Amino acid sequence: MKFSLFSESKTKEVIDLFKRVFSESESEAEGQAIADFVGNLIATTKSQDLIGCIAEENEIIVGCIFFSRFTVPSGQDAFILSPVAVSTDVQGTGVGQKLIQYGLDHLRSLNVSLVFTYGDPSFYSKTGFEQINEDIVKAPFHLSQPIGWLAQSLNGQEIQAMAGPTQCVEALNDPSLW
Repeated sequence: MKFSLFSESKTKEVIDLFKRVFSESESEAEGQAIADFVGNLIATTKSQDLIGCIAEENEIIVGCIFFSRFTVPSGQDAFILSPVAVSTDVQGTGVGQKLIQYGLDHLRSLNVSLVFTYGDPSFYSKTGFEQINEDIVKAPFHLSQPIGWLAQSLNGQEIQAMAGPTQCVEALNDPSLW
């Protein structure tokens, strides 16, 4: 398994991966919606505000994750992990966890302080994410599943309560995604 940073030359392959994975696990409509979201994320987000990581096996992309800039009231350098896709034929083998760890290590090398995500606590806790209350850091939109609001500090310091709104990149700035 080879892990590397996303490059725009892999855009079509990555969009196809997200479409396939979400079509198989959810529905064709959800697959297309996620594929459109990923295309929009890549097209509209400044390169310094978007970090993608891919997993390849035999030169075929089997996993991809994106971290995008997340503005928090404290002014700390922060990103949010979304979305994540791993080919169904390698799910359950640890590829997703290793890919997330690869991305977190890269963020640490850039001195990023905080990382957030919104998803399944039992999956993301395996890579260091912990549930966070919105009294500590607010999500940009109402959360349909507040239990899925997760974060981790990459610099070893406890996440301090922050008063004020947060902001995500334009592609994530859609209440229906939350």
